[in-house]
Amino acid sequence: MKKLISFAIICAAASPVMAAGSHYTRGYIRNDGTYVQPHYSTNSDSTKLNNWSTQGNYNPYTGRQGTVDPFRSTRSNPFGSPLNTGRNYGADDDNN
Repeated sequence: MKKLISFAIICAAASPVMAAGSHYTRGYIRNDGTYVQPHYSTNSDSTKLNNWSTQGNYNPYTGRQGTVDPFRSTRSNPFGSPLNTGRNYGADDDNN
């Protein structure tokens, strides 16, 4: 019985459904005609440090490691702060 309970706990902990702070995005077509596949994303907040694409993190749905440097300067974040600034949390950046 203990083995069954342990197995159930491990399965629940490893389940991608348990990924807090995420949401499902339906597929859509961008203005330039590119189709974007349906996917899961982290919820918008004030930091880039907890995004799945950020170095040191991984996407629980795909198992892929993050590669984006959160301190890289961008057009909307010229000083390379890991804090999201602006009305769209850096929506014009490539790393959100």
